[in-house]
Amino acid sequence: QVQLVESGGGLVQAGGSLRLSCAGSGRTLSSYAMGWFRQAPGKEREFVAAISSYSGVSTYYADSVKGRFTISRDNAENAVYLQMNSLKPEDTAVYYCAADRRSGSYLRTARYLEHWGQGTLVTVSS
Repeated sequence: QVQLVESGGGLVQAGGSLRLSCAGSGRTLSSYAMGWFRQAPGKEREFVAAISSYSGVSTYYADSVKGRFTISRDNAENAVYLQMNSLKPEDTAVYYCAADRRSGSYLRTARYLEHWGQGTLVTVSS
């Protein structure tokens, strides 16, 4: 089994930055493709970013965050990160990390994934 523990959310002003962390426990995450998703109040969960397993050579981003967000992984720390820059009020949401043994590309459109974190709230003020 794998457990995902997220941290790093908080309140920031528009234009600011946050770095979200997703730490794995129970087993290594290296063989999992990882992704970040977010859900704003009253809206469906949406894909944000994904990274391929192992070296993480392949990354994928939603159009809304391209150029602003960066997903990365550190297998030695058994963790995945989401660096968020130039934050906008519309980025306000609960952010979730997820792990799946299928490809990073698959995470872009999949609705159901194998493992989810508990979520961390990001609030961007105008």
